[in-house]
Amino acid sequence: MEKGRLEAFSDGVFAIIITIMVLELKAPHSADLAALLDVAPAFFGYVLSFTNVAIYWNNHHHLFQAVERIDGSVLWANNVLLFFLSLVPFATDWMGENHFATLPVALYGIVLLMPALAYYVLARRIVRLQVNSELSSALGEDWKGRISPILYIAGAGLAFVTPVIGELLYVLVALIWLVPDRRIERRFHGRSE
Repeated sequence: MEKGRLEAFSDGVFAIIITIMVLELKAPHSADLAALLDVAPAFFGYVLSFTNVAIYWNNHHHLFQAVERIDGSVLWANNVLLFFLSLVPFATDWMGENHFATLPVALYGIVLLMPALAYYVLARRIVRLQVNSELSSALGEDWKGRISPILYIAGAGLAFVTPVIGELLYVLVALIWLVPDRRIERRFHGRSE
């Protein structure tokens, strides 16, 4: 199967997810600083979620640079990833609208956990299909992929102690991934030139 249609569809879904998130941002109804501060939680949630979705898009792009072929299991694994990412705008809006209350912050962590797990499954399905590929060794130990779910679970649980701890852990995961995953890029850089 060709991977081009999967990439095009995925890019479209990523764009829609980001569009939905930005449309949920509401401008204040007055022109004073206090009104702007009232929407600060929603804006912070948007920035964090945009960063997370952009990280997935970057890593998805890098992963598919190394893909030689796909099958139905990759299509479904990709759709599961996109499904869980499509829940990010809802969780972001709920969290921002409720000024980072306990339950919305905990749910946000679970919503971030699910695409992390789905991305792991997608990468493993792709590796399984590649014949004589260096992709498996390029992915390596994947310490970021292993620590991220642990931090999301910890953040969701600790949100019940104090939501700010949960948020800080979610920011930490985003910071860990902010530099794109270069394992694939380094391994396959020479091939694309």
